[in-house]
Amino acid sequence: MTPEGSRRFLIVTGKGGVGKTTVCAAEARALAAKGKRVLVAMCHAKERLSVMLGSPPIGHEVMPVAPNIWAVNMDPTKALEEYGLMTLKVRLLYTTVFESRFTRGFLHAVPGLEEWAMLGKAWWHTKETDETGELKYDVVILDAPATGHGLDMLRVPKIIVELVPPGILRREAESAREHFKDPAICGVVLVTLPEEMPVTETIELAGALTGELSLPLAKLVVNCILPPLFSREERAVLVATGVTGATGPEAAIEAGHARATRENVQADCLGRLSRADALQQVPTSFLPLLFEDAARPEAIMDLARRV
Repeated sequence: MTPEGSRRFLIVTGKGGVGKTTVCAAEARALAAKGKRVLVAMCHAKERLSVMLGSPPIGHEVMPVAPNIWAVNMDPTKALEEYGLMTLKVRLLYTTVFESRFTRGFLHAVPGLEEWAMLGKAWWHTKETDETGELKYDVVILDAPATGHGLDMLRVPKIIVELVPPGILRREAESAREHFKDPAICGVVLVTLPEEMPVTETIELAGALTGELSLPLAKLVVNCILPPLFSREERAVLVATGVTGATGPEAAIEAGHARATRENVQADCLGRLSRADALQQVPTSFLPLLFEDAARPEAIMDLARRV
């Protein structure tokens, strides 16, 4: 299994609300601390990364946000123009090809083109060079959309290859698709919570990514892990109490019942993840539940040491 630190392109996805952007921020900090130059690319997101990294708000232009870390919040329309220019190199050629009435009508008919513009732009940045000809970034982290939309985005290169006539768009999609399958270059980071619905979606997503799309999984990150307070036997006793609405000393038993129930759910979910066929031998990181705001830069630094 290729370590995610040696890959140039990391795609972070998972069910909405599991902490994908938090993991992107922590991964970026961890890689930057090793001397890697990291770009975090968001997909037209409600921007929170700047709070996590302690930077000014992040827009659709690439900007530095922390030592060795840059970020961009991609706008689909802007990304299409930028990706077209990146691919065609010459603005006159871009205007001729992309801004003709015929081409615009065709492009609007291509399924998932906006998703491809953002995915393709993020991928292009892995090959972007500076004025000396050196790679500008060592790693690009794509903060991809949540599970369903994220999977749809990653299907787009396959759809373009199957539906679009031969030409620049199809050639770029074919090239990207082959690179995305290469575990030495690309890897998907799955983020989940130790809860029933996120775990179910994660297992299904892992199966689709490795089966249908043949994409390599770089890592599974289980976020918001509770440190266990009780043994399995103690949990069984507390769960059986069923105390509710208690006051006085019995309130402590009710709190124990709630905590033991949650620990049981967590243990069951971790067991399901460990038994999932698509997740066998995928490295796993466990991030603790932070009782203070996880969006603070200090919290991200702490998570970076654990991720």
